[in-house]
Amino acid sequence: MAEIKYTEEHEWIVIEGDVARIGITDYAQEQLGDVVFVELPQVGAAVSKGDEASVVESVKAAAEVYAPIDGEIVAVNEALEDTPALVNTEPEGGGWFFKIKFADAAQLDGLLDSAAYQKFVDGLG
Repeated sequence: MAEIKYTEEHEWIVIEGDVARIGITDYAQEQLGDVVFVELPQVGAAVSKGDEASVVESVKAAAEVYAPIDGEIVAVNEALEDTPALVNTEPEGGGWFFKIKFADAAQLDGLLDSAAYQKFVDGLG
């Protein structure tokens, strides 16, 4: 089973070998409201942890999606270009944004597990 981690910026990361699939959490999509546009990164682009990698726009606001780890963008979810609402209907599934091939697995150690992320979100209320 794939390992899932979270960031305090409300991204989720599913680890699949040396590739991480990234999207925004259910909490994040609820805060944004109806998503109307997603700007995806370029495949082949190098990203560093904390860099803006993507942008999501909703009827309420625009928000950045940050790279949770260093690496290279190896895939993007092109379905979001035609159906950005997937971010709302399947935020932690089919609404993923991009995949990063990473070299330094130690960067994953600084990410939150499910229980820690839930505790973080509960503290925001």
